[in-house]
Amino acid sequence: MSRTNFQELLDAGVHFGHLARKWNPKMAPYIFDQKNGIHIIDLHKTIVKIDEAAEAMKELARSGRKILFVATKKQAKEIVAEKAAAVNMPSITERWAGGMLTNFPTIRKAIKKMNTIDKMKEDGTFEKLAKRERLQISRQREKLEKNLGSIKDMSRLPSALFVVDIQKEANAVKEANRLNIPVFAMVDTCCDPSPIDYVIPANDDAAKSIELIMDILCKAVEEGLSERKLEKDKEASEEAAEGEALVKPTGKKLRARRGAKPVDVEAAAEAAETAEPAAPAVEEEAAPEAPAAE
Repeated sequence: MSRTNFQELLDAGVHFGHLARKWNPKMAPYIFDQKNGIHIIDLHKTIVKIDEAAEAMKELARSGRKILFVATKKQAKEIVAEKAAAVNMPSITERWAGGMLTNFPTIRKAIKKMNTIDKMKEDGTFEKLAKRERLQISRQREKLEKNLGSIKDMSRLPSALFVVDIQKEANAVKEANRLNIPVFAMVDTCCDPSPIDYVIPANDDAAKSIELIMDILCKAVEEGLSERKLEKDKEASEEAAEGEALVKPTGKKLRARRGAKPVDVEAAAEAAETAEPAAPAVEEEAAPEAPAAE
């Protein structure tokens, strides 16, 4: 079953491409027509591509992998940040720092510095600093939070990228390609789809278009996370059941001594209760002695 339908995409304006004179010929397979100098995207193909991307994202989430959402354009940044956070995925919505992927150890150092400042505030070290020094550190912390706050829990490279507007986020796409990280992207008619692994032909300028596609993809990610949780719960319950089976039963049958047959304790107790008491032993009277002969 398709995750969206033609009417939903139409209402959100997903079909509006760029000006025909600015088109990229490589997007020709996804273009339906041209109207008033604007290319119209074939929404039937968009539906197929959304479903493909959603299933791939679901599998990534199910296997416990992270998808980095990238969108720094004004109309997309808030939508992407909110939707990504809802499914516990990292996002970049302020600025793509050069080397975010290819020089990831340096980015991790910056994140570590941010965490160190947080610890200083918690343990009281921050308050002991001079006022000017506190101000400098606070400004530094704000800058780091703005650029890297959304990826502070990302301890390793993401398994995939989702990009809105591949022209604006060209550096992100290049770095992902260089590291062989799969790229999902909303691709407009003016863009080259060649570097993208999962192309979603769509209007990447309208907020409604971006929000609809983000909704669909994030629901797929949520499904993957839910299935992962169910699988883990099932494994945990199976392990617990196996642990109980390994515990030896106690009580009914015990061994009287090593090498003897098991004695049914309960049966023995019942037999003892129902048995008739043994007759007391009768001592034989001594025979009277014969009178001595005179």
